Amino acid sequence: MKLKGVKSTFLSLGGVACLLALLIYFQAQWQGQLPLISYLVYPLLVITAVFSAQFNRSRVAILCAFWVIFLTAKSYPEFSSNSLMDDAQWLLLCGASLLMLLAIIKDRDLLSVHSISRLIFIILCGVMTFAWLKLSQNFEFLLPQTDFWLKLLPYIAVTIPLVFIGLLLTWRSLSQNNLTLTALLITLIVWCLNQLNIVALPWSVIAVVLSSFYLFAVSTDSYYLAYRDDLTSLPTRRALNQLALSLGRRYTVAMLDIDHFKKFNDTYGHDIGDQVLKLVAAKMTGVSGGGKIYRYGGEEFTIVFPRKTVEQAIPELDNLRQSIANYDMVIRNPKRTDKSARNTKKNNDYKTVNVTVSIGVAQRTSKQSFDQALKSADLALYRAKKKGRNNVSQ
Repeated sequence: MKLKGVKSTFLSLGGVACLLALLIYFQAQWQGQLPLISYLVYPLLVITAVFSAQFNRSRVAILCAFWVIFLTAKSYPEFSSNSLMDDAQWLLLCGASLLMLLAIIKDRDLLSVHSISRLIFIILCGVMTFAWLKLSQNFEFLLPQTDFWLKLLPYIAVTIPLVFIGLLLTWRSLSQNNLTLTALLITLIVWCLNQLNIVALPWSVIAVVLSSFYLFAVSTDSYYLAYRDDLTSLPTRRALNQLALSLGRRYTVAMLDIDHFKKFNDTYGHDIGDQVLKLVAAKMTGVSGGGKIYRYGGEEFTIVFPRKTVEQAIPELDNLRQSIANYDMVIRNPKRTDKSARNTKKNNDYKTVNVTVSIGVAQRTSKQSFDQALKSADLALYRAKKKGRNNVSQ
């Protein structure tokens, strides 16, 4: 399985780690502003929660609500004394369990039919953590009296669950390019470090740092959804329009279309059609010459070569066309419908097919707008289709 979130996870971890290190190093400089920070943290958490809920990032909103409750309980002794807030182990493990829950569930509308079930699961995190810690007091009598179990016994109650939760959140963050999951992992690390007094920073400062990262994560993910195609992960036409505003006077535009895509889709099904789109998109990301790739819509793609002439762009486009045409795509035979046929492995169960693309390319001329240059490339694409497809036309 491809790990899609490695880059975002390590960059985020590095950024937060550097920020925390600077806060610790220059602690004397901001220590006098701590009362002001304590007053600002609540508005920041509320703003982050509202912003997250607006973009259907309910998990971040729940996380902000957790910080508000936790900071309130810490700030007012009447809430925290003689309660579970005094139990360091329960607090540590309960917070980690909540983060694990948020890593497993999906983002949904904050006020929906799922709200009650989520509230129940959150309460269960606290109840089950309490029950687990009570049970762990009797592990000495329940487990075999061997050297292995006696050595493991001190770590069963808290350390092993934390390691398991940490590995789960790490895997979720690395396997998906989702900053919400990265935010949960960072929160777990900071939560554990501060609870164990390894990082000695006031909780209000920790909450300000993390809520700022939550705002960044939600903003970045929302931008990604707005400007990236969900199927191919390529920038969309909206991103193409943004690029058009920053282009200089010299550039070349290419329009690419998958040949006979509708017929292919009707023959093999939409799932295979989606695989073809992803294949072509993946091949296009390897185009050289500084080409920027966008999904224009349907089976059409756009490539922009800033500061390049059409003579410079055509060889790159022809190499791309050949790499797509020469790729053998293995698909399942769509005619197998009965159960006995599905359980029988035959050579004709799979079929190797090839897809081709037609490309039209045009260089911007004097006083021509981007839309006009795009239209010229579209007309060149039409000529490529008329020539018999699977070619590059100017």
